[in-house]
Parts: sequence; C-alpha cells; structure tokens
Amino acid sequence: MKHFPIFMALEGRRVVVSGGGEAALAKLRLLLKTEANLTVIASNPAPEIASWAAKGRLTLIARPMEAGDALCARLFYAANENDAEDARVADLANREGALVNIVDNLEDSQFITPAMVDRDPVVVAIGTEGAAPVLARAIKKDIEERLSPRLGLMARIGKAFRAKAEALPFGVKRREFWAEYYSKDIATSEDAKTTLDALLDKHLSAHGKEGRVDLVGAGPGDPELLTLKARKALDAADVVIYDRLVAPEILELARREAIMLSAGKEGFGPSVTQDAINEMIVSHARNGAHVVRLKSGDPTVFGRLDEEIEACEASGVAWSIVPGITSASAAVAALGQSFTKRGRNSGVRFITGHDTKGFADHDWKTLARAGEVAAIYMGKKSARFIQGRLLMHGADALTQVTVIENASRPDQRILATTLGELEPTLTQANLTGPALVFLGLAPRAALNAAQQHELEAAI
Repeated sequence: MKHFPIFMALEGRRVVVSGGGEAALAKLRLLLKTEANLTVIASNPAPEIASWAAKGRLTLIARPMEAGDALCARLFYAANENDAEDARVADLANREGALVNIVDNLEDSQFITPAMVDRDPVVVAIGTEGAAPVLARAIKKDIEERLSPRLGLMARIGKAFRAKAEALPFGVKRREFWAEYYSKDIATSEDAKTTLDALLDKHLSAHGKEGRVDLVGAGPGDPELLTLKARKALDAADVVIYDRLVAPEILELARREAIMLSAGKEGFGPSVTQDAINEMIVSHARNGAHVVRLKSGDPTVFGRLDEEIEACEASGVAWSIVPGITSASAAVAALGQSFTKRGRNSGVRFITGHDTKGFADHDWKTLARAGEVAAIYMGKKSARFIQGRLLMHGADALTQVTVIENASRPDQRILATTLGELEPTLTQANLTGPALVFLGLAPRAALNAAQQHELEAAI
C-alpha cells in the first residue's frame, strides 16, 4: 500500500486550486461538497468558476500564482493542464507547507483523490493508486447501486441519537442496537426517530446476551472460497480463535473490533494444547462473547471438532457448525480430477499424516491395491513412513502420487511423482506451506500425456 487512506478534516481549512479549465472544474465540483475555504488562482477562469466566486462559494484570484498564495493551505491542487506551470506552482505550494496534488501526475503528487460514493455523512473512498481508474469507477458504480440514497439521512439522525444510545453498555449491546437500526429501511426522518426510540426501549429491557460458539470452516485459503455463512459469522464475531493454517486474507475479513487469538498447531512442532484451546473458547463464550473458532478447510475433517463441542456442552455453551470447503476438494480441483471414477475406484480415504504411526490402524494392504485413492493431510514429514508401509504391502512403486502445496492460493505448487520417488521428491521440493499428498491421482494434463505416450508406443 503506497497511499494510506485517511479522511482529512477540512471544515474551515484553506484549500487552493491553481487553474481555471476543465481539470480545475472537475476538482472543484468535488471540493465544493466540503466545508473548506476554497481559493482558485487562474488568469482565465471558466465562467462556472467566476459564477461560484460571485455567489461567495469560493475566492477567485484572477492572475497566475505567486509566492505566498498557498500559505496556510492544507491541500493544494495544480490543475493548469500545463506541465511546466503545474511544476512551478507545485514547487511554490510545497515550500509553503501544503500537501500537493498535481492532476494526472501520480509520481510527483503527495496525495491522490480517490473515486467517491457520497451519502453524506457516509462517504466511501475507492483508490487503485492510479493503476486502474476505470476499475475504480466500476467499483464506485457497484457500491452506489447497493447503498440506499437514504443512508445519509439515517446516519445523520443516528449521530444525533448517540447521546441517548449511551444508556446501553459499551460493547456488544450498543453495537447490536446500532446494527439493528441500520438494517431497517427508513423512509423519512420521523420514521427514523420513532424506530430509534422503540429500539432503545427494546435493547434496554433485553436480558444479558448469552455467548455462543460458531465452529467455522475457513476453506483452503482463497478468500473467494469462503462461504457466505462463514463471512457473516466473521463479521459478527466478538472473538476469533484461528488456526495457524488460516490464510491472512481470511483473517482480514473479521470485524476490526474483534479480539483475534492465535491457536496455532504444527505437526511434530510446538503447539497450543487442545485443552488450552477448549478453555479459550469456553471462557470467552461464558463471558457473553460471540466466538468464532476458525479452522482451515472444513472443521469436520481432522479438526478436533468433537473435543471442542464436548467442551462447549460441558459448560452449557451454545454452538453451531459452519462447514467449509475442504482443502482436499480444492486441491483435487487443481488436478482437474475427481476423487472417484467409474472403473477406477468407488471410494476415497482421508488420512492424516501425523496419525499414521499408531493412532489409527489403517488397512495398508487394501490401500496398496491398484486404483485406490487417498488424500493424505500433513503428509510431508511422514512421507517415508507412508511410502514404506504401502510398498511393504505390495503397492506398485510406479503408483501415481501428486503433492499440492498451498492449495487454492496464489503460490500453489503441484508436484507430480510416483510412490517410489515420493520421499526424495518432497525433500528436493523444500516445501514450506501446508501440503496434501494424493495417492493414486495425477494432474489431468500429465495423465493425458502419459496415455498419449502409451498409445504411440503401442502403434
């Protein structure tokens, strides 16, 4: 982020625009919506600018800019549509302490003006750092269609009501009051005032909120694969307890005021104990918080879900499950394959790599048969053990194996190998992200190439 977005206070502040043509007019139409004291410096101002000056909406200085003209200005716009003149006036304004924007000159500007959706006092600013102004306008159009024209009215009335709303305790209760108000479709100011009075009475008389827990699947990492229900849970959460594998882009979707707690676990490495996680979940919920326990992939697959549910039930805490897209589903989609295929296999196994050394008694003999398919979670460090067990039970060393690192994410990697070469392939690849190992599956492109090679050899 090269440009940090802020909303600058301009009430009573001086803003200077140098230029009197179309570029200056475009900036002034926006600046006239503010409460700034506007000054325009232009030798040949457009008639519209002269008219605004005559009505007292701005001060017009009908000459080229001179030293001292930008003194005490908070913002300065160079809009002369002449590179040499814009550079000259920008240098003067810089020396006099103003923040300078040169129209259509991103590199030499100290700030940029974003595209805006105006529902005063609600203002949405959209910036692309000059990279894609057409995209910014498209986003602006989309947001304008979504936001009610009456939103500004509701916000102004809500602002006037804030003192009364402080009768509610700060935090969850007050936030729920305002959330319910802004979910209404208010037609007039009288409707808004009546609604606010009724809502305040309702929330003041309501009993204390009971905490609850949502056990939410964060999906494999791509934010676009997060379910709508999961998005809503993140938006409402007071506390988010997340796993190490949850992508940062997913965490960014949580409400800014939410308490974010890492409950990181790492196979064969340092971890937060499950008992500590259970206590974390229950203690916050018992204090009235809406807790989101955010798990990578789907919480029902290798997520210690039962233990966390049992902890909630033992403490009398309400819970619900929000399923997510499994990492295995996202990974196999990247292969262009399906888990099951007529004539190949009618079932698929999900195995966790850190559970292969005794916690689970796998039927290795059946798994070693030709055509079997398995998705092995956390299989990097146990690859040699898995490889050895399968080969020992008769698996073909040429059985297709695919390893997918960071499934669905921009840095996703796909490694096609064989069972006999699995362990050395993983060692050479130096994988650092979460990886899934697929036994019996190859990327569709590699599979098609192999079949074509076999066909040509037969001919």
